[in-house]
Amino acid sequence: MIRETIITTTGADGQPHVAPMGVTVEPAGDEERFILAPFRPSRTLDNLFARRCAVVNHTEDVRVFAGCISRRRRDWPTVPAERIDAPRLAGCLSHEEIVVAEVEDDPIRPRFHCRTVHAAGHARFRGHNRAQAAVIEAAILVSRLHMLPADKIDREIEYLSIAIGKTAGPHELEAWGWLIDRIAAHRRGEAS
Repeated sequence: MIRETIITTTGADGQPHVAPMGVTVEPAGDEERFILAPFRPSRTLDNLFARRCAVVNHTEDVRVFAGCISRRRRDWPTVPAERIDAPRLAGCLSHEEIVVAEVEDDPIRPRFHCRTVHAAGHARFRGHNRAQAAVIEAAILVSRLHMLPADKIDREIEYLSIAIGKTAGPHELEAWGWLIDRIAAHRRGEAS
């Protein structure tokens, strides 16, 4: 199973790095193991190799996904994790602090097999509404603008916009706008 999460790591400069990532979750007895597979090149990848730890954050604020992907906002508030050298999102609903147990190196997409050393809940998860799910799906599309044909992007965005029109609140509308602007910038040939 893949869960769409926010991964936080610490850079060599000591600064927090916040990035959306689909994380593979595998059962391991009574626990879950996480597999992170960032593409080369990426700061998350560099930070995982250097620090060998990360935090898997769960949030219902889809602006974090859209802000990072669209590059409109990356300065999300963080606080120190309890047991590892990485931050967690200050506003996350829950988080798992993970350490790298094994690395499968790959020239394109290394796989980091991780185990949880600490988990905590901070607020109740009430579920995503359709607009929140649409923003997450659109963020995934935007992260693949360089790989997908324009007509596929257009079809998907048109369909996802139905959920935005019916169920979005102010946060979802703001996030959606960032993603639509990013698509337009990409098509104008502006540097990403």
